[in-house]
Amino acid sequence: MRGRKKQDESTPWKERGDYWGVVLDAPDAHELARFYATLLEWEVDTSGPEFATIHPGNGVAYMGFQTAVGYEPPVWPNADGRQQMMMHIDIEVDDLDEAVAAAVEMGARPAEYQPQTDVRVMLDPAGHPFCLYT
Repeated sequence: MRGRKKQDESTPWKERGDYWGVVLDAPDAHELARFYATLLEWEVDTSGPEFATIHPGNGVAYMGFQTAVGYEPPVWPNADGRQQMMMHIDIEVDDLDEAVAAAVEMGARPAEYQPQTDVRVMLDPAGHPFCLYT
């Protein structure tokens, strides 16, 4: 992308300037950051009073979380007149049942509607859908 620093893998990740990521609104940024850090086995990197980020420890991807006053969780599947999902996260796993059980232990819950047998739509503690798939 024009205007973006190009770096190679030999640059230590904390010195890179080519990060990219996604940011999710939440009723509590720090709570949701801890959930995803535990789920993905990532590290909480930076925080502010209303913002937190997590990263895998290398590479340039991150997830950010910001506290949003009046946050309304999306519904799954979409429904007229309700907050619709803007995006969701896909996470590939080796054992779907084991991954679902682990996510539930961490505070997620399975969505009521499950459209596929090799995918489980889950809802994080803030209600964002994410998919576990094989």
